Amino acid sequence: MESLLLLVLLLALTSIAGIIYRAKKGDIKKGKRLQILEGEIGASYGKRASILQFSTTFCSECRAAKAIVKDVVKELTDIAFVEIDAESHLDLVRRIDIRSTPTTIFLDKNGYEIARAVGAPKRDQLIKVIQAL
Repeated sequence: MESLLLLVLLLALTSIAGIIYRAKKGDIKKGKRLQILEGEIGASYGKRASILQFSTTFCSECRAAKAIVKDVVKELTDIAFVEIDAESHLDLVRRIDIRSTPTTIFLDKNGYEIARAVGAPKRDQLIKVIQAL
């Protein structure tokens, strides 16, 4: 009976941890103020800001994140959106500490990281960050 109670308690704790993880995934948090150079991303910065999305080939959430970001920035000509294949840019991925895909990084006009989202960013938070840039 004691082992059954322990098993139920463990199942409840892991379920709660999973719910919290899913709720926080995609939240946009303050960036690490690292500078990412144009040569490292293979594109030019936007006049106001740049949004980088690190993706991998078989990541289904990456496609959803790309669609959300592209839809929000489609009419903003002063913001550059760059999708980066994480597998092809391992040195950069290690340097800026990308641990999972998709990871979306927001850069100011000089290439300094302002914020980042691990997982598909939430549309309302994405709009708020872009308005603040």
